[in-house]
Amino acid sequence: MKFVRFGEPGAERPGILDRNGAIRDLSGRVDDLAGAVLADLSALSGIDPESLPVVPGTPRLGPCVGQVGKLLCIGLNYSDHAAETGMEAPAEPILFLKANSAICGPNDPIILPRGSQKTDWEVELAAVIGRGGKYIAEEDALDHVAGYCICNDVSERSFQLERLGQWTKGKSSDNFGPLGPWLVTRDEVADPQNLKLWCKVNGETMQDGTTATMIFGVAHLVHYLSQFFTLHPGDVISTGTPPGVGMGKKPQRFLKAGDVVELGVEGLGTQRQQVIADPAG
Repeated sequence: MKFVRFGEPGAERPGILDRNGAIRDLSGRVDDLAGAVLADLSALSGIDPESLPVVPGTPRLGPCVGQVGKLLCIGLNYSDHAAETGMEAPAEPILFLKANSAICGPNDPIILPRGSQKTDWEVELAAVIGRGGKYIAEEDALDHVAGYCICNDVSERSFQLERLGQWTKGKSSDNFGPLGPWLVTRDEVADPQNLKLWCKVNGETMQDGTTATMIFGVAHLVHYLSQFFTLHPGDVISTGTPPGVGMGKKPQRFLKAGDVVELGVEGLGTQRQQVIADPAG
């Protein structure tokens, strides 16, 4: 099943795609794709999408997960990406958090924050927690995943790496966390460690990778993170990016107003974002 959330920011409604790719309105069955609904998506498995109202037109798509508790991100998790940055492959996962206020829809604009010099793109596979837990065994970890989606881990590198403090401030500007377009249930992703990922800027391919080069796979990440805190339904784990980010280019290349970023993960749809200056100045 492929779930979506559609409508204006802050007022999104849940939907499901039918066999022709049309959005069907789920709001008569569930309030949102969040919390307890994500903990047991099997409760929706018996719904025939064709029995639900068609959503007319082409509504804005919101983030495919509602009421996210934690947006957990993994750094340097692809061996070929670590190599392009000149950094050592980590001995255990590098964890940072993205502020939830960064979360937006898959086609909402990338907003360059005031003072931005080095805003970068990062296509990533994200795993959405369904059944929560703590101290999860690695062999059971994928049973705790509700499904998968795309995350663009947009990053302002000068904020992230050239100023004091944690990575969070370079990762958390408004609209730096597009999620979606779809939440694809786990049963439709045969192997999360065998998916192609790509990203283009102004039509030019920048990233062309595969989750096969992850250092730590999805199952290990769910297990690992649960050793430190409880994972709850609706938590999102963005699992790292393959090579081809702007920081790794020679010469380096970063986003500017007017650029168009397009990205996708095999089986999970695509995103498209226009880069704009911050309307707040």
